[in-house]
Amino acid sequence: MLDMDADRRHPRKRSRPFASGDMSIFTGAVIAFTFMACALVGSFLLLPQPFLSWLLLYILATLAYSLYLKRIALVDVILLSGLYTLRVLAGGAATGVPISPWLSAFSVFLFLSLAMVKRFSELRNALERGTKFAHGRGYLSVDIEQLRSFGTASAYAAVVVFAMYISGRDVAILYPHPGRLWFAAPLMLLWLSRVWLLASRGELNEDPIIFAVTDRMSLLIGAAVALIAVLAAY
Repeated sequence: MLDMDADRRHPRKRSRPFASGDMSIFTGAVIAFTFMACALVGSFLLLPQPFLSWLLLYILATLAYSLYLKRIALVDVILLSGLYTLRVLAGGAATGVPISPWLSAFSVFLFLSLAMVKRFSELRNALERGTKFAHGRGYLSVDIEQLRSFGTASAYAAVVVFAMYISGRDVAILYPHPGRLWFAAPLMLLWLSRVWLLASRGELNEDPIIFAVTDRMSLLIGAAVALIAVLAAY
């Protein structure tokens, strides 16, 4: 609802329910508050107390992002990375599974790269439409190469964190054959490099998550990484 005006100026997003007029603001507000109430009540009654704390923090951070912080360059992508990582921490709180510092660090760098590639693609598409900035965001045309630099550096930093984890002592507790996890590292490099290569060519959907679940190569790489994890665990 908050992005409605900007979505109406976007060639693809203008078909979204609010931007196209298929759904009213009133209906959207009712749905949003209903779902939020169900989430809060459900987490209070059914899930461990730490999850509710993470949920409240997530709601506050998301509202701050949607209302204002998404317009501030770099603050927006760092906050997005934090929100995705917060989901991992909340999942750990809900299931009682401890989240290691390794996974947290890996998530921060990985999601920062994906947030950067999203902004990069939005700005690149805006330039192709003859606009020197992305509507509703704080980025200008001159920022595009710097975004590419930030995003690729963050992507490779995530792989470095993963490699350091494989080389550490903690991995041996969970994996009888941790050395096999090294085969996942080049696959991660391949996928992240491919994402940025396609983004630079203008062939990437602005949402990297949608790209990942619809791209055949991404699905094959994901399946291969999952198989490697299984082989390392048995």
